[in-house]
Amino acid sequence: MTNSDFRPISGVDLPRFAGIATFMRLPHIPLDDARLSQVDIGLIGVPWDGGTTNRPGPRHAPRQLRDLSSMVRHENGATRIRPYDLANCADLGDVGPNPADVEDSMQRITAFYDRVKTAGIMPLTAGGDHLSSLPILRSLGRDRPLGMIHFDSHTDLFHSYFGGFKYTHGTPFRRAVEEGLLDPKRVCMIGIRGPAYDFEDRDFADAVGIRVIPIEEFHARGVEDVMTEAREIAGSGEIYVSYDIDFIDPAFAPGTGTPEIGGPNSYQALQVVRELRGLNIVGADMVEVSPPFDTSGATAFLGITLMFELLCVMAEIISKRPGKN
Repeated sequence: MTNSDFRPISGVDLPRFAGIATFMRLPHIPLDDARLSQVDIGLIGVPWDGGTTNRPGPRHAPRQLRDLSSMVRHENGATRIRPYDLANCADLGDVGPNPADVEDSMQRITAFYDRVKTAGIMPLTAGGDHLSSLPILRSLGRDRPLGMIHFDSHTDLFHSYFGGFKYTHGTPFRRAVEEGLLDPKRVCMIGIRGPAYDFEDRDFADAVGIRVIPIEEFHARGVEDVMTEAREIAGSGEIYVSYDIDFIDPAFAPGTGTPEIGGPNSYQALQVVRELRGLNIVGADMVEVSPPFDTSGATAFLGITLMFELLCVMAEIISKRPGKN
């Protein structure tokens, strides 16, 4: 059974506009807290956008996502999953990045996730730009390459930017494949679209066996059919889920650095996560929410709602572990 200490504060006990903002109004459990060993799923902020090449701002996302998460309640209205009945969840705080040094920030992120992994906690991350995923994968994928389902309008498979610089938010999964953190034949990228400088990224995907599903195919086939294929590609092995908010059409999620027209609507954005149920997920992230480009908070509200959907899927996995209940 789950511990009542790891449940959100109810809006009928304390108004949702009151109190210290944490993810989903959960308790804040730092990594040196004695209760860390009881946590099943840790929500983590990575307030860093050192890989951004054009419009910065995702460093501010974890704070806004925490604020908007007070709107999220306890039960999924569609799937009826009550994640806090299934797993002990907590806000583990933020990784402290070095805004002046990309390499040092990545080392700090990896070190943080090493401690989370050692504690046996499944991480759900609020980024940060998409380069944040690479140092997380350096921890979670160190022992064996993971599969991945990736929702995005960009592949993030480019080799380098600006004369050979290899670490930007357009390169994390190229590095992850090269470093053996991802098994490319178990990677599916969904929603890819928009004008391009060239097709170097797509050529790389074809060469190593990554399945790229462009947005035209997504719309033609529909959510259920596409996600059936994605699940088959992922297989029964361990996978990571990476969700870039720019997967969604900017009519619904304008607060991001690199928006692309023609994406799914907000309902389809929820549907794809619900179709992840039953997969062997070991971690997930929501990245590229950029508050400066949507001060209303609407994009962050969509982002945190998607994190709740991910949390529901992850909590269901936890509940099926031997001896959990």
